[in-house]
Amino acid sequence: MKDRILPLEGVRNFRDFGGYASRHGGHVKQGRLFRSGHYAEATHGDLQQIRQKGIAVQADLRRPDERERQPGKWSAPMTITHDGGREHEAPHHQFLTKVEADAEKAEAWMTDYYRVAPFKAHHRELFATWFGHLAELKDDEAGLVNCAAGKDRTGILCALTHHILGVSQEDIHADYVLTNVAVDVDGRLGEIAEMFNAHIGKNYEPEVFRPFIGVRLPYLETAFARIESEVGSIDTYLTETLGVTKAQQDTIRDKLLEG
Repeated sequence: MKDRILPLEGVRNFRDFGGYASRHGGHVKQGRLFRSGHYAEATHGDLQQIRQKGIAVQADLRRPDERERQPGKWSAPMTITHDGGREHEAPHHQFLTKVEADAEKAEAWMTDYYRVAPFKAHHRELFATWFGHLAELKDDEAGLVNCAAGKDRTGILCALTHHILGVSQEDIHADYVLTNVAVDVDGRLGEIAEMFNAHIGKNYEPEVFRPFIGVRLPYLETAFARIESEVGSIDTYLTETLGVTKAQQDTIRDKLLEG
């Protein structure tokens, strides 16, 4: 699993999310699907490596205010963005400054975020557009999903992509929690807590910040459970909520499965 992580200097959580076995037969091609955080701090060396990946389509799931605060140093020829969801301040910053937080409240906040994220209007449009472009991907092209940290919005969309490709629930979960290794959550938690506390003028214990730099499986399970409770199944969400047709899904599988 660690072999799929590309250890870049200024881009966090960059990794290949292909290679998994499919219930449709064979496995997902490697070198065709990537995921990551933002590109505002990408180094020259990072950019050289990224440009060698053949990434033609990028779904940048960040809000417009995020893109304005941290403009990327790289983007794919076709970059999908959306101007919806603008915030005057990052939602997790608002939570940490306006509520006297603890680790339990932080966990609850992140769980609540996952409960609503699949049905946010701009997320639905971004997700649908991603699948539309994925169905049109050429044989020598790759696609990439990113957001600010490449873990929450990105994690949901990558899991949905895996679902279409027939990746098992076990592997979907394994790929999702790989974020914690890719960003070295345990190793960096103290440093991140110190930085956050200085920025927001608080003195929270490090565990308060864990949900904002890492992931836990119950988050993704919450998103999928909400989808199932609202529309009945992930397949129905894809076809009826997002409008990804069965023909498009077949094409995506034809393009991205092998063996």
